[in-house]
Amino acid sequence: MSDYPDPRLGWIDGYLAQLRSQRQLSPHTVSAYGRDLHELASLTPGQDWPAIQHTQIRRLAASLHARGLDPRSIARKLSSWRGFFDWLGEQQQVASNPVHNVRPPKRAKTLPRALSVEDAVALVSGAAVHAGTSPEPAQLCNRAMFELLYSSGLRVSELTALDLQASPAAKGWLLPDSGEVIVTGKGNKQRVVPVGQAALDALRAWLAVRPAPSDGSHALFLSTRGSRISPRVLQQRLQAQGLAQGLPVHVHPHMLRHSFASHVLQSSGDLRAVQEMLGHTSISSTQVYTALDFQHLAAVYDQAHPRAKAK
Repeated sequence: MSDYPDPRLGWIDGYLAQLRSQRQLSPHTVSAYGRDLHELASLTPGQDWPAIQHTQIRRLAASLHARGLDPRSIARKLSSWRGFFDWLGEQQQVASNPVHNVRPPKRAKTLPRALSVEDAVALVSGAAVHAGTSPEPAQLCNRAMFELLYSSGLRVSELTALDLQASPAAKGWLLPDSGEVIVTGKGNKQRVVPVGQAALDALRAWLAVRPAPSDGSHALFLSTRGSRISPRVLQQRLQAQGLAQGLPVHVHPHMLRHSFASHVLQSSGDLRAVQEMLGHTSISSTQVYTALDFQHLAAVYDQAHPRAKAK
């Protein structure tokens, strides 16, 4: 580590090398760790790593918050710093971790944005082919993807990973006869999600014209080049569809997932069922949709109750 002008930077490089080789983190993630750790070095000039104290880390977090940095970003920096000092402890460079028990500022609770039922239906059905016209495969593919996103509340990564049928390598596949789809979500956990009739009809129309994949995969949804469609291309197509429909919001795939959860909860009130279909490990992740449900009920009340309107 002595070959560096600042010996502390050598320890940072050593830690990043460990993240790459042993933990096999992606280059993007390792780069993010590096930025956070170099920032810590710049915020503590002239101090060796063992000299940094718990109270100093707390002041740094407070200072970042006072400068307007988002609590989520501060939490990420603290996580990066905490992991680094844990590693320094393993290398016997520090006696204790000064970042332990330093909590980021509380995040402001933001509700996920969901479309109204009318806008969601218009969005996913807007890719329909008009009678008397010859359907393009890309149109049918779009319709099937959009309908399935809204029908089953899938994550974009889950949808793009779907294969036409089950295989040892498949992360997810369609079961058209039973009206279900198998997906692999976070934590490599598989779940079975029902597929609505509108989505099944759109899928059958797409499968009738789906060409053989050009990349040798068994991908259910394909790009115009015949390879498995990417999350980015799906995002671009859905955004273009939202613009074509004249929706007043920026539409993205996760908005259809939020809309699915909110609308099912509005109709059923079954929070546990929504949790299972979304693949949430904790019910607390699903409970955010109860707030959206209350917002919907409040809006209905304001519009419908004769005593709700100001005179």
